[in-house]
Amino acid sequence: MIIKSILIWLLFVPLAILNGGLREGIIEPMIGSIYANPVSCIILCILIFIVSFFLIPRLGKGERKIYLKIGVLWIFLTILFETVLGLLMGLTINDVINSYNITTGNFWLIVVIFIGFAPLLIAKIRKIP
Repeated sequence: MIIKSILIWLLFVPLAILNGGLREGIIEPMIGSIYANPVSCIILCILIFIVSFFLIPRLGKGERKIYLKIGVLWIFLTILFETVLGLLMGLTINDVINSYNITTGNFWLIVVIFIGFAPLLIAKIRKIP
């Protein structure tokens, strides 16, 4: 179940990259950077929801705590990936940490929290456990 959940999480990576390109290339020029970030956040959460909706049932039936553990794993993988990618792109650790600061208008933390609750949310909606 854990391996399959990691494979599902791997699908979020290209979605996030495409969403970032959409934000920078289309959304931001149309509505400005102040509004582009929350719109992009909503779009990515919807994409994560759709992928999870169709693939979480393929993990099989599990108890509530299993879906919570998967969510924690997804949060860990997301933070690890974002940190490593940011550092490889030349960002400082402070830059990476600031991307989680909602007061600066960055809503990435909301996406990370949504990723963490997505497995349990989908399991409840699909009545899996």
